[in-house]
Amino acid sequence: MFDWNLLFSQIATIAFDIIYFGAIIGTIIIVVLDNRNPVKTMAWILILMFLPIVGLVLYFFFGRSQRRERIIGKKSYSRLLKKPMAEYLAQGPALVQKEYSRLIQLYQNTNQALPFEGNQIDAYTTGYSMLQSLIRELQKAKKSIHMEFYIFEDDAIGRLVRDVLVEKAREGVEIRVIYDDVGCWHVPHQFFEEMRGAGIEVRSFLKVRFPLFTSKVNYRNHRKIVVIDGIVGFVGGMNLAERYMRGFSWGVWRDTHIMIRGKAVHGLQSAFLVDWYFVDRTLITSSQYFPKIDSFGSTLVQIVTSEPIGPWKEIMQGLTMAISCAKKYFYMQTPYFLPTEQILAAMQTAALAGVDVRLMIPKHADNRITHLGSRSYLADVLRAGVKVYFYKKGFLHSKLMVSDDMLSTVGSTNVDFRSFEHNFEVNAFMYDMETALQMKEIFMLDQRDSTQVFLKKWVKRPWWQKALESVVRLLAPLL
Repeated sequence: MFDWNLLFSQIATIAFDIIYFGAIIGTIIIVVLDNRNPVKTMAWILILMFLPIVGLVLYFFFGRSQRRERIIGKKSYSRLLKKPMAEYLAQGPALVQKEYSRLIQLYQNTNQALPFEGNQIDAYTTGYSMLQSLIRELQKAKKSIHMEFYIFEDDAIGRLVRDVLVEKAREGVEIRVIYDDVGCWHVPHQFFEEMRGAGIEVRSFLKVRFPLFTSKVNYRNHRKIVVIDGIVGFVGGMNLAERYMRGFSWGVWRDTHIMIRGKAVHGLQSAFLVDWYFVDRTLITSSQYFPKIDSFGSTLVQIVTSEPIGPWKEIMQGLTMAISCAKKYFYMQTPYFLPTEQILAAMQTAALAGVDVRLMIPKHADNRITHLGSRSYLADVLRAGVKVYFYKKGFLHSKLMVSDDMLSTVGSTNVDFRSFEHNFEVNAFMYDMETALQMKEIFMLDQRDSTQVFLKKWVKRPWWQKALESVVRLLAPLL
């Protein structure tokens, strides 16, 4: 008797294979035609080929490019910039070091980032010092507080800041808060509802359905911005959580944050209000958020943002230029070192040309996979003459760079694919000798708590360790 069940089973199997392999081939063609970074393209092709079904799901949810989308129209963006532009035009021509005029112009052309004079910069290298300053300035607020963080934890630190915000809201201060939905996925809704109950406007950024699954691969708002009364601003690498204060059982949490007093706060305000438009669809351009600001100091500052949905990779492009233009030295700190080809080539070229290029990363990190990927790039820079240091006192989360006693930058951007291509980031670029020397001193103090890595010893580590690092490196664009 003919076995119809067997026939139908074979037909179903063949049909599934045709559909599945057709979907794989079609998706690979889409990935190739998208004209992305070749390394990133190859990473997705490998995932699609060697992770059946799972690879398709990953690409469908998280692999499709969104760089051509816009979160705000050109007309609306121009309106938003009208107030800080007026302030900028009123200050007269900025005194810019000739060697950095092209970098400043780059950010103006790609990011509409305006250079503002007359700023005072205070740097913080511990969570406690930053928190104390933040609380003090929040308590002084009289009109408005704008705040956004990737992580706003429901712990002692988060509740302390929340209580201060609630108190100020009851005093009549206008408060808006943005938190990243994935960064705060495990925070109870009640935590934010208490703020809403006090009259604080709270919004989540890019809400997702599967936070556990998407925490490492989705587009996220990694920015840390606080603007108080349009006059005082905070930006850097620290979130609001206890671990930024206490560190880990195996070491401290070393980070860098800055407070800005002066006209550059207009740049932070604009960055926040663009994000607010994205989460609330409300365009805020009132002059009350862009008050006239007198000079507080001598530092020229540009607030530069980058995001995965625009035509340019602004911060990566600027850092590439900054490294390439360095004449004497370029020092950088980053918790994760997964550089794009442009950044890697710029570092190698500068070092080979005799520039003192130094890279500092943590000896131990909070993410083992990412740390393995970071280690795979060290031989590439060591061979070119880059000096590499392992920070051994704890976890180095600082995103600090300084060059030639004049240029420095602090912000949320890591030297990795995720920050350059996937996340919403913000950095303050500062053009001033006093500030640069301050950042250089921070780097040199950290260097005392670090161990230098030498090529001869580095290449002798176990073969299995090299192999593991190399395998992880294949997925570097996706980490």
